[in-house]
Amino acid sequence: MQRAFAAGIITAVIISIIGVFVVLKRMAPVGDSLSHAALAGVAGGMLTGFYPFYGAMIFCIFASLLIEIVRQSFQKYAEIALVVVMSGSMGLAVVLISIGKSFNADLFSYLFGSLVAVSVSDLYVIIVSGIIILLTLSVFRRELFTLTFDEESAIISGVPVKLINSIFSVLTSLAVTLSLRVVGGLMVSALMVIPAAVSLQLCKSFKSAFMIAVITALTSVILGLYISFIFDLAPGGTTVLVAAGILLTVIFIKGALKRWN
Repeated sequence: MQRAFAAGIITAVIISIIGVFVVLKRMAPVGDSLSHAALAGVAGGMLTGFYPFYGAMIFCIFASLLIEIVRQSFQKYAEIALVVVMSGSMGLAVVLISIGKSFNADLFSYLFGSLVAVSVSDLYVIIVSGIIILLTLSVFRRELFTLTFDEESAIISGVPVKLINSIFSVLTSLAVTLSLRVVGGLMVSALMVIPAAVSLQLCKSFKSAFMIAVITALTSVILGLYISFIFDLAPGGTTVLVAAGILLTVIFIKGALKRWN
């Protein structure tokens, strides 16, 4: 339980920061595409005896780079890349799961998250990967900011667009992989997008967008894990329901205040 909370807190910070960039780049479905790739990696790892967490990481990184390659071929239709990778990953995951029928029960924790499935080695991987992601985001924060709002201006100002996009794709894939153990592959996209959506409703600056998203994600994960522990519920679904509740509350209050004024 303590490991789950520690992993959840780290994951919430990472995935919410990544989520702000993803939403502003109008690539919100990327979480779904990468989570399907991660599940294919988990299934492949279980089938071959390779550590599933590392299998998910490898598949996810490969999928993120593939999305970037396909996206360059369809620059005006970026969503095509997401659908292609998501469909291919889901197909591969289904095939691998059908081959290794005996590990379906173990796969359940990766689909919906688990409070008891976070091992010490998982936690170490999450901590190290989280530090790497935060440091990399800090180093390239100006380039990412410019690229997020205006890719053409970034090119003119000399930003290595392809390199930065590739780096961000890898960071996003790592963030998705880290979230598997806590919220599960089917819920990763929601935890990435909903806190960012809350921040867009309330923020007044780029900096405040990150702060609000992180606070929302932390609140959702901590409350979600606590409620799931008390009532023996799926942690991933509970966490996402809390996050969705926060978003709906913010939208309702904001709408009510507008009508009042």
